[in-house]
Amino acid sequence: QVQLVESGGGLVQAGGSLRLSCAASGRTISSYDMGWFRQAPGKEREFVAAIIWSGGRTDYAESVKGRFTISRVNDKNTLYLQMNSLNPEDTAVYYCAAFRTGRYYDTSGYRYWGQGTQVTVSS
Repeated sequence: QVQLVESGGGLVQAGGSLRLSCAASGRTISSYDMGWFRQAPGKEREFVAAIIWSGGRTDYAESVKGRFTISRVNDKNTLYLQMNSLNPEDTAVYYCAAFRTGRYYDTSGYRYWGQGTQVTVSS
């Protein structure tokens, strides 16, 4: 079992930045590809970014490409999401997850999920 705990969310003005962290425990995540998702009120959970187990390859949703950066430090068993140039459309609960199989953008392909951290961007 892998337990994932997100942190770093909060309230920020449009144009600002936040860095989310996802700390893993129970087992190492070094062998897992990892992803970030978000869910806004009344909307489905959507893919944000993913990173291969080694950190050598990343993938992003078009809506965040060029503004968000996913990274990981396996020695710390931690995943990160640096979010820059935030806008109100980025307001959501952000979740990290450990990938199992399938396609990165598909929630059903992830085995373990965190509880989420709220990000609110004011205009």
